[in-house]
Amino acid sequence: MAGRRRGHLRQEGSPLAPPPEDPSPMELTTRREVAIPDRPSKKTCHASSSTSSSMSGPDVWADLLDSLLLQIIALLSSFHDLLAFISTCCSWRAALFSLPPAFRFNFPPLHLQSDHYVPHPRRNYVKHNLLSNIKWQLIDPAKRTSSLRCSAPQNLQVRMRYLGCSYGYLIFSNLEQCFLVDVCNGATVKPPKLKSTSSHDIYYGFLVAPINSSNSHLLFCSKSSMFQWQVGSNSWSEHPLDVEGVLQIVFFKGEMFAMDLLWRLHRIHLAPQFSVQEVAVMWGEDMVVGLSYKTWLVVCGDMLLLVDFILSVDPLYGFSGTFKVFCLDFSVEPAKWVKVDNLGDNALFVSTDRRNPTFSCKSPERWGGKSNTIYIAKPFADCNEPWSAVELGQVVTSTELCATYSSEAILAPRPSVNYQQPQSLWVFPSLVYGIGR
Repeated sequence: MAGRRRGHLRQEGSPLAPPPEDPSPMELTTRREVAIPDRPSKKTCHASSSTSSSMSGPDVWADLLDSLLLQIIALLSSFHDLLAFISTCCSWRAALFSLPPAFRFNFPPLHLQSDHYVPHPRRNYVKHNLLSNIKWQLIDPAKRTSSLRCSAPQNLQVRMRYLGCSYGYLIFSNLEQCFLVDVCNGATVKPPKLKSTSSHDIYYGFLVAPINSSNSHLLFCSKSSMFQWQVGSNSWSEHPLDVEGVLQIVFFKGEMFAMDLLWRLHRIHLAPQFSVQEVAVMWGEDMVVGLSYKTWLVVCGDMLLLVDFILSVDPLYGFSGTFKVFCLDFSVEPAKWVKVDNLGDNALFVSTDRRNPTFSCKSPERWGGKSNTIYIAKPFADCNEPWSAVELGQVVTSTELCATYSSEAILAPRPSVNYQQPQSLWVFPSLVYGIGR
């Protein structure tokens, strides 16, 4: 598609200017997106060419039929491809974001690796980090030579604790004040101050929808409360939370599910009023074998999966680990976790800190990945490889475990420990969700 026109991007507060002749795809993410109101009609994104009289008139790329655009979208296999697609013209961008999310996530998430190294998180438990000092690198697994170094805005000379990542935003707080920082361009959102006696216990934050959505809310979890801020409003609301430590929250088929420290599953509703209800779940006998080190909820197509990493210890050969995966069967009452022996043509993406999002990807061979494989983001910056790829059912040896986790964390897993700044995680940038379209 040589010679196509690129969409213009700009920084907030700077004049609109066209990008370089052939910008690096990852460089495009460093510019603040121009907000385009509603989806334009199919033929309103025309541009004339000055290089050839035969090409004058309507832009041929903008006039492609929807059926052809769908075929092109099906070929996207990396974030690099997505940037090229949405930069072609505004009608292509609108066509992509008008599709269900499943069509936009046919490529792997980016890997975010913090430049800061914290080998023992519990020693840093009460420490707040200067936000302007936090830096990270984004790597595309499908195009590892293309990376981007990012940082929080340098004018944010405030000490913050990391609370999680949602819809392409890192979430930080220091009791009353909080910031959301875009992982690609450093753009920030500053919610109103949070004033509550129980706000000192906040350990987890997440968005329930992309930040530019009309129904977007920011939720904070503490030991006894859940705080809710509707994006754009001037105040927070506080709700009692009778749950034994929320570990992770995912969105599945339009509903919000939370997993607690005891592996119990809960539905969370914000409307018509805030409520938390435990989901009746039947446990299989094969789910309680061995020492469970970590568990994650992962949405994979129309399945809600529980990924469990089981440790076993041998007196002669030391410890090893294996992944087990279970699918929640909602067709029976109560719902039942059913063991999955093979992920089929899917790959899963998880990180050590369960406040970070989890992802799945279909047909990973398209970008050089492997099916039936779990990709674990390694938590520390001194790793030779930023992530591990483990096939479901494969035994992870003690040597491989120590290369991924500290031996202390393996032998004495502490599910409640939370890192105070982003360590290593998987993330889709905000523009994947349509922000700035």
